[in-house]
Amino acid sequence: MAEFSIIRQYFQSLTSQSLASTASADVGIGDDCAVTTPPQGMQLVSCVDTLVAGRHFPLDTSAHAIGWKSVAVNLSDLAAMGATAHSILLALSLPKIEDAWLTEFSRGIAECCKAYNVQLIGGDTTQSQTLTVSITALGWIQTGQAILRSGAQVGDLIVVSGEIGSAAYALRHPNSTLQATLDYPQPQLALGQSLVGFASSMIDISDGLAQDLGHILSASQVGAEIQVAQIPVADELAQLTVEQHFNDVLAGGDDYQLCFTISPDHFQRWQAQYAQSGVTPVTVIGQIQQEMACHYFYQNQKITPKKSGYQHFA
Repeated sequence: MAEFSIIRQYFQSLTSQSLASTASADVGIGDDCAVTTPPQGMQLVSCVDTLVAGRHFPLDTSAHAIGWKSVAVNLSDLAAMGATAHSILLALSLPKIEDAWLTEFSRGIAECCKAYNVQLIGGDTTQSQTLTVSITALGWIQTGQAILRSGAQVGDLIVVSGEIGSAAYALRHPNSTLQATLDYPQPQLALGQSLVGFASSMIDISDGLAQDLGHILSASQVGAEIQVAQIPVADELAQLTVEQHFNDVLAGGDDYQLCFTISPDHFQRWQAQYAQSGVTPVTVIGQIQQEMACHYFYQNQKITPKKSGYQHFA
């Protein structure tokens, strides 16, 4: 099967599925480039992530889950900026062509796109010894309103969404009750959009809470104090040793929840406006400090995590 036959059979329909007008493209799959008209008063927000078999997901991960996750992890980056997702581009490198695999992979992409109101508008396919999936995600945000990593202020609360460490636990315990958190992450787009005008900085938790929070602290030139016992976790993590608990929660990665900073006053206002609106629940886990260091406390004792997060070139 030739490249363009693969595109027509498995991916062409994803650019013309029935979606809201906000996710429409002027020209989608079938030309050298996609063409999209930006909404008035909006800035383009874009990101790209590459997933490599055996590196970013276990080799036995289902094709459907790979399709879903490859889209979701990019939408999570848009969520971390407060953006509204619009569309994706797909670059797919395959060791060989398998109809059953491609059918399930494209179905996973389609279902994630439908769930978050985006569409596939272009991309590329080729052959490679290693299965590699690269997704570029595009979104919009009102001019000047993107939530950056560099805005944290002394006195801000540090807040996370959802539960942390579940994906790391699932990676070490295949087929556990937390498996879906690893295979089917849920990008927090609605939460991210609700925080525009409230949060001072934000990042998605992809490589581990400690490491990703560190990016905010570095960009903002501030420090932090974190109360580890306040970090929300699934019941399964309560059974772990203290050391393993720290590793999963602080350094595990693949959560794709949001970590943001926000002033106490803005947090109170945000809660009054959005806390009951169906967005993912959030938890205060610490506070921004002047001293440029991050201190972790557990049961009134200062701790030093042995690992900070996932290393892409380790």
